[in-house]
Parts: sequence; C-alpha cells; structure tokens
Amino acid sequence: MQQEEIYSKLTEIFRDVLDSDHLVLTPELTAASVPEWDSFNHIHIVVATEAQFKVKFQTAELESIQSVGHFVESIQAKMRAQGR
Repeated sequence: MQQEEIYSKLTEIFRDVLDSDHLVLTPELTAASVPEWDSFNHIHIVVATEAQFKVKFQTAELESIQSVGHFVESIQAKMRAQGR
C-alpha cells in the first residue's frame, strides 16, 4: 500500500475520532499540535488504525512514535512484514 493511501485512510480515522472534518495530516503533525488528540483519543486512533490496516502495535512501539509520519512508516513496515 502506498503512503498516499495510508494517509487517506488515516485522515478518515483521525477526523472521525477527533471530530474534526478539516484536519489535515502531515508527516510532521504531532499530538502536541492538535488539542483534541489527548491520551484517550490516542487509544481510539490506535485501535481504529489496527482494525483498518490489520496490524498490531506493541505498547513500546507506540511510545516511540513521535509524529504522523513515523506512524505511517510503522504501518508500512508492519504491512511489508506481513507480505502486503
């Protein structure tokens, strides 16, 4: 799956969870720059992402993710490891 597709699907997830129809995901975007992206919503984003992309994240992996770009790279790596 191409990065553009991942960003498109992630945008839908983020907009739904954060209730923000105009949110634009960029590689540099972090939770600190989005007021609605708190720890509670972070969990919802991760769960929805795991379901959408059929991947699983370990807690340690999630703690090391610092931006949307890094999140996308992690999703791609997991999908490649699954042969997708």
